[in-house]
Amino acid sequence: MLPKLVPVTDIKRKATEIIAGLQQDQETLMITEHGREAAILMDVVSYRMQERKLALLEGIIRGQQALAEGRTLSHKEVLARTAKWA
Repeated sequence: MLPKLVPVTDIKRKATEIIAGLQQDQETLMITEHGREAAILMDVVSYRMQERKLALLEGIIRGQQALAEGRTLSHKEVLARTAKWA
């Protein structure tokens, strides 16, 4: 879904109203300046969820790289290493 376009002048004039709408609708807004995309505005809950998703994807990528480079351990090796923690 594409973000709703909002001119920066609307943000200046109606900031409180726009922020309340963001919190209620959790809809991302694209702020435009002189008719061009300038920034993204989103509610905090959606932002934090997006950050968690990004961290998860980065972890998956690191795992895929480790696998491709042969940096893996067998189940037995993992058990041996973690037994030291108990």
